[in-house]
Amino acid sequence: MGHVVRMTLTGAMGITFVFLVDAANLYWISRLGEPRLMAAIGFSFAIQFLSVSVGIGLMIGAVALISRGIGQGRRGLARRHATSAMMIAFAVQSLAGLLIFLFRHQIVALSGATGETAILAARYLALTVPSLGVMAAGMVANGALRAEGDGVRSMSVTLTSGGVAMVIDPFLIYGLGMGLDGAALGVVLSRFVMLAMALRFATGPHDLLARPRRRDVMGTLRPFMAIAVAAILTQLAAPVGNYILTSVMAQFGDQAMAGWAVVGRLTVVAFGGIFSLAGAIGGIFGQNFGAGEHARLRSTYRDAVLFGLGYTLVMWAVLSLAAPGIGAVFDLQGPALDVLHAFTHVGAGGFVFAALLFVSNAAFNAMGKARRATLTNWLRDGALTLPAALWLAGAYGAEGVIYAQALCSLVVGLGAAFWGWRFVVSLGRRHLPRLDLAPPRPYAHPDRYRRR
Repeated sequence: MGHVVRMTLTGAMGITFVFLVDAANLYWISRLGEPRLMAAIGFSFAIQFLSVSVGIGLMIGAVALISRGIGQGRRGLARRHATSAMMIAFAVQSLAGLLIFLFRHQIVALSGATGETAILAARYLALTVPSLGVMAAGMVANGALRAEGDGVRSMSVTLTSGGVAMVIDPFLIYGLGMGLDGAALGVVLSRFVMLAMALRFATGPHDLLARPRRRDVMGTLRPFMAIAVAAILTQLAAPVGNYILTSVMAQFGDQAMAGWAVVGRLTVVAFGGIFSLAGAIGGIFGQNFGAGEHARLRSTYRDAVLFGLGYTLVMWAVLSLAAPGIGAVFDLQGPALDVLHAFTHVGAGGFVFAALLFVSNAAFNAMGKARRATLTNWLRDGALTLPAALWLAGAYGAEGVIYAQALCSLVVGLGAAFWGWRFVVSLGRRHLPRLDLAPPRPYAHPDRYRRR
């Protein structure tokens, strides 16, 4: 339990701080007194969530390969995988950023944004998506630190990049009067800082990066993409589900979308520990799987589930108590406040079951069953989200969108947790020695023991 908690909390501190900076960014924008600006960020967040999830999938693939190499004692191979994965991730995300940039207006329109809000959201995307390649390279380099087990330096990377954004955002938004453009520029600068810090630690204390060579990149490409593509498909399920929910929420107007934007920031701030849990235990699973430590695989799974349940229950209680203050800070009124309360009092409880899903996904991805993680995620966010959102939004209005998200997590999370546990237990059974290694031999002199 100690290793799971230590790796998770160090990651959670970094991730939560970055998301806290993102929430502060939204706070500065809310002080401008224009709900359409907050709505624009809400729409752009739903779209960028797709590209960020691709980056997370690439990082998962890199962590799986690097941690296996370390667990097998093949450090040279792990170093080559780290460098090659970083280069591949940069290329993939740069291409994704180019496509989003070229079709940003159409993508924003599909999300339900209209008028001035759609124009603002498209402009925000135009300023931020060109740096997606930088972000992906930084995430993979940071993932290499987690594969090594250095949670402290990994946390330092995210704390530093978030700290830069925390300081520079109000200066750009208010000091230079750049408004929404200043918020976008702050995001870009923080991504460059993250890459610089991750490279510094990866090349310094641990020497995790080898000299880049074309032969190594081609050798890494196939095993890396075999894991990463499945992980990307898994990770894309959540933003697709969020995109669906955003489209349903959009029909209730800019006020509801402003509340939805705040809920999006609260989700990642409050439950950063759960998102970090999935990344932290992926490396632990990978190393123990590579070393054949099946008992440790079971204990890691159990400890991760217990930690996730405890963490989410505590954060649910905190959000319920803090709801009035949160609404006042972001100046939410009417439908926006209703959406917020639906999340803090009911929707946040869905993360109790989302935590179970994240743990099972980490186990499947790290141990060669990534398709199972893909299936469970798409069942929740693809197959169930739209009908649940339409049904509950029709019954409860904008709040029904929140309830739908929680319901889907409950249904799929329970099933995924049971499936993941059975898989981890089965690995140990396959490698248990047989009690009778050879069939019984007959007595040498059977007549001697025959009853007379």
